[in-house]
Amino acid sequence: MHPAAPFRVTEVEAILAHLSVYPFMGFFAAGEAGLRVAHAPVVVRREGQGLTLDFHLSRNNALAATFAKGGRALAVSQGPDAYVSPDWYAAADQVPTWNYLTVEAEGEVTPLDDLGLVALLDDLSAQEEARLAPKAPWTRQKMSPGRFEAMLAGIQGFRLRPRRLEGTVKLSQNKAADERARVAAALGDHPIARAMGPGASD
Repeated sequence: MHPAAPFRVTEVEAILAHLSVYPFMGFFAAGEAGLRVAHAPVVVRREGQGLTLDFHLSRNNALAATFAKGGRALAVSQGPDAYVSPDWYAAADQVPTWNYLTVEAEGEVTPLDDLGLVALLDDLSAQEEARLAPKAPWTRQKMSPGRFEAMLAGIQGFRLRPRRLEGTVKLSQNKAADERARVAAALGDHPIARAMGPGASD
């Protein structure tokens, strides 16, 4: 990630806010078969002054064996994105561009033990069920006895400790306020238009 200065985000709270809304990430690493990517939702945990990203994969996933041995990975959370047409500006000689939100985390991956995996799955389901309120939350206690434990054999949990954690919030901050307003209006009810609202990125 090499965003221009106006778009780069390194403040931890801003990155946490992004991940709380977009916790589904791609995990990129070099395995025995070459470069691979695995996709999984994360639970973000505070660890001292830093953060960790806990996730799980099927044991059949090409990267599960790689991560089980430890190693380095790059995780990416993609938020919404939108094409910006030059026709939406009042100023002449503009070019097409793209507005988007994303976060990158790069660091060492280590496997979780069985207790860590269970804690991750409980916390992950609680995290996502909370978005469905007022629906009563699903918990694994609703499963048949022994079924949850049997399914654990098919997955493995991991923890990424970021050495680098940064985001890009590209919302036309390099344009004048009136031009930004035109872009947001042209995008209508797109999530990027809502993100460009007053105070969203200034």
